[in-house]
Amino acid sequence: MATGVVIGGGPAGLMAAQEMSRAGLSVVLAEAKPSVGRKLLMAGKSGLNLTRDEAFDRFLGAYEEAAPHLRPMLERMGPETVRAWAEALGQDLFTGTTGRVFPRAMKASPLLRAWLGQLRGGGVEIRTRCRWTGWDGAGLTFDTPGGPTTLHPEVSVLALGGASWARLGSDGAWAEHFDIASFRPANIGIAVDWSDRMAPQFGLPLKAVALTAGGRSSRGECVITARGLEGAGIYALSRELRDHAPLSLDLTPDIPLDRLRHKLARRRRGDSLASHLRRTIRLDPAKRALLMEFGRPLPDDLAPLLKALPVRHHGALPLDQAISTAGGLPFRALDETLMLRDRPGTFAAGEMLDWEAPTGGYLLTACLATGLWAGRAAARYAASFSDSTAR
Repeated sequence: MATGVVIGGGPAGLMAAQEMSRAGLSVVLAEAKPSVGRKLLMAGKSGLNLTRDEAFDRFLGAYEEAAPHLRPMLERMGPETVRAWAEALGQDLFTGTTGRVFPRAMKASPLLRAWLGQLRGGGVEIRTRCRWTGWDGAGLTFDTPGGPTTLHPEVSVLALGGASWARLGSDGAWAEHFDIASFRPANIGIAVDWSDRMAPQFGLPLKAVALTAGGRSSRGECVITARGLEGAGIYALSRELRDHAPLSLDLTPDIPLDRLRHKLARRRRGDSLASHLRRTIRLDPAKRALLMEFGRPLPDDLAPLLKALPVRHHGALPLDQAISTAGGLPFRALDETLMLRDRPGTFAAGEMLDWEAPTGGYLLTACLATGLWAGRAAARYAASFSDSTAR
């Protein structure tokens, strides 16, 4: 029986192991941490966003310059296939108002338990506390509790993750073995040096705001934190903000400028500004605090400032705090099957590849899709290798 090793127990690695095992390989999955799926479980704490319910071309567009590389993989395992896969694991799904698809359990643990049961039932051997340290000739070397170990499979799939959330396993240490595109934070908040008067606002959400940076706009919630601003609305602008593009907030995106001016002109005698803003345009305390933080001295014509409030920031928060990372192993180092050009029989998948996408189901879907693609390609390669050896 042909043998295969998968390194990394995240979604991409688990999917690759699944496909290799189904193809008849004897598969060992090596994970450096004491358990697999740690980042998946953390992502599921706020509701596991599996994929998205939207037209394929729109879905593919979220991957921007990586879309041509990922297209065939996402055509094979896109949103509809991900839904079918999760349902086959016993997960009842629903689609939210924004098109995001979740398990009704709203967490990852039931899906992961069912998946691991399926993998073990299919013969996949999972070895934890087994950290890959590189190659010794054709062999894969590992540090394990029992000491250094070397494995010699016919094929291997690397699914080593990006370089954020190191405590969950994605520490980027594998990069020393490759010529990579530098890691950059993606889906990350921005750092802001708040004045002391902002402390009461920490933890408050900013709802119904529009954000603009570097020519790109986003509509979504974010949260004021002691470190800065975080949340989906900010994450969508990660590419621009990590390069320190200026950020502006539209605090009243549903009120056109002329109408806003008209509303603000009708101030009652004796009304404080805070009361006036609350009464006429329903500006909540968090938005009023931001207006005072970044807008003073306030101009007489307040409407343009409310529509484009400049936010002074210092770029992205540290890399390890990012939900995901850009950079990694470039597609030019791989062939169309995701096999390393300079190491035949070794494939790569998941977030260690150089692509990025916003949150909202795009990240997990692409990890699953590249894992499936690499796993199937590895199985085909193993079969051809066995055939040539037999001849």
